[in-house]
Order: sequence, then structure tokens, then C-alpha cells
Amino acid sequence: MAELNTGGGDSKGKKVRSKKQDAGVDLTAMVDLAFLLITFFMLTTSLSKPQSMNLAMPDKTPEDQPPVELTISEDRTLTILLGEKNKMVWYYGLAKEPIEGPTVVGYGKNGIRKELLSKIKSVVAKYQGNSEKGLIVLVKASKKSTYRNLVDILDEIAITKVPAYAIVDITPEEKAMLEKEELLTK
Repeated sequence: MAELNTGGGDSKGKKVRSKKQDAGVDLTAMVDLAFLLITFFMLTTSLSKPQSMNLAMPDKTPEDQPPVELTISEDRTLTILLGEKNKMVWYYGLAKEPIEGPTVVGYGKNGIRKELLSKIKSVVAKYQGNSEKGLIVLVKASKKSTYRNLVDILDEIAITKVPAYAIVDITPEEKAMLEKEELLTK
């Protein structure tokens, strides 16, 4: 039991008429209250919540209905292929006959961000600021890429404010293009 002693006792050279008892304060209840308060505040506080990015996902089409094919002009499409070891390849246009690229580039402001910003400006200039005719970015991750690479490229897309983007499956010819470019940079 915790006690608070307040001294006392006899003085020098004086007679003590009666023995007085020391005043004692029991601090057990105070300790209990402190632990109860600590427990209460630990349980009621909210810890940092995980941050997430909103993705607009398409509705599932019924199996009996064929998927809708979209035709997009090739001069509005930038495709980014994510490979292994943080390698990224982009091309502008169609995979069979790209207008520009394929080019190996890194992440960050001097890498893919610079390319995204320049393509956004060129598409806006080409279509005289028509909001319906903006740049479309297709992100295609290979089996060898990591989840972090996908998050990093989505962050770059959010930073550059790309008007439209999609995460799409990679085709076999794009896999071959990605492997060829990765071999050239080794």
C-alpha cells in the first residue's frame, strides 16, 4: 500500500504529552484511477487510418452480353508498361505502330511525370482545349511488376491530373516489347 508520510515525532528537548499518530494518505485509489484513465484514453482514441485512392471500376457485364469495344484515336493514347525491377516502358499510339516510343523511363519528376505533362499539353493543343478530347493513359502491369510500382504510377497520374486513365491487361505483343526494351537497357 502506498502511503504519504508527513513527518512528526518528538522535538529536541521538549516533553511530549501524548503520542500523536502520523497522518497517512492512501494512494491506492489514485493509482487505480490513473490506470483507468490511461486505459480509457487508449481505447477511445483513433489511430492513424490507412489512406486509399479511389478507383472508378466498371460495372460487370452479364456473361451473355459481349463486352463493349471502345475506339479511341491513337494520338490521344499513352500506354505505360510496368516491368520487373522498377522498370517502366511507355509508348504513344498503338502497340503495332507507335507514334512515339517505346521508351524506358523511371519514376519521379524527371521521368514519367515529365512525359505525362508534355503529352497532356500536346493533346490539349491539338484539340484546342476540348475537354472531351484529353489524354488517355493505359497502365498495363506485367506479372513481374510489383504492387508498389502500380501505386507509384497511379500517384504520378494523380499528380499530373490526367483526365482519363485505365488499368488494363497486358497483351502478348506488349510483353515482348517490354522484355525487348528491358534487355536493351541492361
